[in-house]
Amino acid sequence: MVDLEGFMYPRTPTGAGSILPGPPWHYSGEMLTVEFRTDPANVAELLPEPLELVDDDPGAVALIWADWQSCSDSFEEILDPARAQYKEVFLVVRCAYRGQIHSRAAYIWVDKDFAMARGHVQGYPKKMSEIWMTRPVAYGKAGPRLEPGGQFGATLSTWGRRIAEARFTIRGTAESAGFVNGHPMLHSRQMPAIEMDGRDSLDELVTMRGYDADLGPVFSGDAELVLPENPTEELTRLAPFEIIGGYYRQVGNSMAGGTTLWAAPNPMESE
Repeated sequence: MVDLEGFMYPRTPTGAGSILPGPPWHYSGEMLTVEFRTDPANVAELLPEPLELVDDDPGAVALIWADWQSCSDSFEEILDPARAQYKEVFLVVRCAYRGQIHSRAAYIWVDKDFAMARGHVQGYPKKMSEIWMTRPVAYGKAGPRLEPGGQFGATLSTWGRRIAEARFTIRGTAESAGFVNGHPMLHSRQMPAIEMDGRDSLDELVTMRGYDADLGPVFSGDAELVLPENPTEELTRLAPFEIIGGYYRQVGNSMAGGTTLWAAPNPMESE
């Protein structure tokens, strides 16, 4: 028998065919955040036990567009940009676990397979999608400047249908890009058992946080958000009744491993 190599599937004789290189992973990108308030009851329904709603502003959530360039420690992906560049959109809520506040990506969409696979390792429930964001420019007229008056648009579509669109106008700067996405991430890693009888062969609660953060200035302003009805998505259950604010920021950070906070026993081990 040969020991196959690779961080993730497919594991191969050399490991070069794996969908995802091993950690650490480094990220540089731009994030457009729209924070808004929705019905706290609809946030609560996204939190499996033993997670709970936060006491302070429980209906506050954030929908975030991000345009990323990422790479492994070899940095070889930077010179092969099809393996480095991707976009994502994630719906972030806050939750409490054993007295600590965490951020949690309840929904998340990406447009590259390696980003989806990496998210499944980390506990992000990633799905494939089509994502577009206005790019800021420093020269010419075909884009906004990162200054008051700059206007941005962003869209998210799945299965040929648009499910979210946002508009943002810079009015000034701020100390932070909101408060919803400012805590360690808390996610579920789950996999149905191959028997497909309702049991999970993997069921874990994990947390993680990036390191070596490198953050640009925060541009704040007015935001608009539309969440169209869609037969395969549930964002409309979080319909906004108040926009808290919009934020645009260029960011960088790195991520490696996390911490398993809780793990259910594999029911197949006893059979």
